[in-house]
Amino acid sequence: MFPTQRPRRLRGTPALRRLVAETELRPRNLVLPMFVRENATEPVPIASMPGVVQHTRDSLRKSAVEAVAAGVGGLMLFGVPEHKDATGSGGIDPKGVLNVGLADLYAEVGDATVIMSDCCLDEFTDHGHCGVLDADGAVDNDATLSLYAQMAVAQAAAGAHLIGPSGMMDGQVGVIREALDDAGHLDAGILAYTAKYASAFFGPFREAVQSSLQGDRKTYQQDPANAREALRELSLDLAEGADLVMVKPAMAYLDILRTVADNSDVPVAAYQVSGEYSMIEAAAAHGWVDRERIVLETLTGIRRAGADLVLTYWAAEVSTWLT
Repeated sequence: MFPTQRPRRLRGTPALRRLVAETELRPRNLVLPMFVRENATEPVPIASMPGVVQHTRDSLRKSAVEAVAAGVGGLMLFGVPEHKDATGSGGIDPKGVLNVGLADLYAEVGDATVIMSDCCLDEFTDHGHCGVLDADGAVDNDATLSLYAQMAVAQAAAGAHLIGPSGMMDGQVGVIREALDDAGHLDAGILAYTAKYASAFFGPFREAVQSSLQGDRKTYQQDPANAREALRELSLDLAEGADLVMVKPAMAYLDILRTVADNSDVPVAAYQVSGEYSMIEAAAAHGWVDRERIVLETLTGIRRAGADLVLTYWAAEVSTWLT
């Protein structure tokens, strides 16, 4: 006679559950995205992202120190410029808000955390696209690559440890790697946005960076209907020299995350994006969900699906819960 099968035996006490837990969520697994606004005199709340602000240079430094003290694994910086143009020149200018913000972060926290930069033109172009436009109004892939190369070098010079090309241009990782090496930034790594989907979950982020986008990005970001495409992008990014790869968004793409993790020989990141954050904050504000439990559950699920690190707007707060 077979013994009684009782899987519940290992669920009976907190100590048992902790002992056999398969997935761990620690502060080091979390990366905090941050926004710095040019010439801001006080932090500016982002209405669609409660608790998140566009920082001044001073509040950016202060919040970075607090996040590092809480144990976060890294900081990802986005810039909000006052002026934009057709080529996104503010993203390349060493005195532009993003590069100044990166330099501020490095001066404040140095190598105590990993400073990551968003290497994309969308925050800096007056048309809001991730690249420059050709005469027909389409994004010009190859013309954009040369600007990404310049942008990456400027970001590495400002202090970024990891460059994050998020524009989904073909060949972007290889071009950036070559430019960084040629400029002597051999130790600057690349966090490739490998599977970035044309998602409705990015809505609040566009408020956060005051996006000028008209239309959509479906000609260069991936179709939410497609999965195999992600493996093709992964293969290309790895061949071009990516040091880490990322899936974005996270929660609606856990199948993609699992597939990428199973096929990657470098660390895998996932970005729990603005829309995912805002939905949970809105539900919690109405008392419909237990905020702390659901935040931890979603982050644990993303880790369980294969993410070595998770970019989340809760990174600093969650890190205080975990320590």
